[in-house]
Amino acid sequence: MFHTRIIKHTLHFKVPAKTSRGTLVDKKSWYILMHDYFIGYTGIGECAVIPGLSIDDRPDYAQKLAEVCGDLNAGVPVEMLELTEFPSIAFALECATADLASNSENQNILYPSEFTEGKRGIPINGLVWMGSREYMESQIREKINQGFDTIKLKVGALDFETEVDMLQNIRKEFSPSDITIRLDANGAYTPENAMEKLSRFSEFSIHSIEQPIRQGQIGAMAELCRISPIPVALDEELIGIFNTKQKEELLQIIQPQYIILKPSLVGGFAASDEWISIAEIQGIGWWITSALEGNIGLNAIAQWTYTLNNPMPQGLGTGQIFTNNIDSPLTISKGRLYYQPRKEWDLTFLEW
Repeated sequence: MFHTRIIKHTLHFKVPAKTSRGTLVDKKSWYILMHDYFIGYTGIGECAVIPGLSIDDRPDYAQKLAEVCGDLNAGVPVEMLELTEFPSIAFALECATADLASNSENQNILYPSEFTEGKRGIPINGLVWMGSREYMESQIREKINQGFDTIKLKVGALDFETEVDMLQNIRKEFSPSDITIRLDANGAYTPENAMEKLSRFSEFSIHSIEQPIRQGQIGAMAELCRISPIPVALDEELIGIFNTKQKEELLQIIQPQYIILKPSLVGGFAASDEWISIAEIQGIGWWITSALEGNIGLNAIAQWTYTLNNPMPQGLGTGQIFTNNIDSPLTISKGRLYYQPRKEWDLTFLEW
């Protein structure tokens, strides 16, 4: 017998998180706690919703959470809940049930591996947020000094020539064999001007660019993927696509070079696994990225990601951007994310 409850927690950014879609200063998270009275163990999952991006960023979200909690406490099995329109809740329940099933002596071990044993790390990219030129250049320098060999720059908010100049300065000092550069436009460009911008960016040996134009422009995105001198990665384009046939058709039509999977946005690990399977059949590359989760969600994503054995740098470096994140065993060293098994979680505010 288990009992479920919800705890809300607002995470505050150390520095406002700016993208071409807007700026965030804080972000709401909800934690689903499933407590098994028989074994005395609590499974935890994090519901992370990004305002203006998540398909379940809607007024009735808290009401849906309360309904889910009530249904579970009434004995409704998790697999019977209708959560298609609420991918972040599906993700959190998947995490909580995996945590509960593991019944580990160390809380929040969902997928035991050499990663959770502290023996292996996950290569990640160093994320450079939008801001003034000086701020972005200081972040670039900081990431490189910290040992990252792959950096990801948010583009589309500064003057375009300024962004070109920053990339040029990086390449003057660091060759493509020294530093891999990824770009994320968050849909900042239009079908009319995207090709010109990508052509300029291509002068600097760019690994890939995420979502150069806004999602939903399937024909324009397909054409861009066909002719772009920079490999294109779909990110927001995957949001709200849950049917297997629709997933297959989307990738067949657009034929991107990569897809980027955020479990909180696409419906959890099983849904992400399906995207990966479809992509691999079609010869499309992929990697995993967190979606501004706190350390509870990031921990679950990292543990699952390690089991996928993808050698590419993943997008899992967001755990250090909040002032009030939950203290966890996760740490970053020389461009890799590690789990320190001897360090305990601080879950005092989640006590049952």
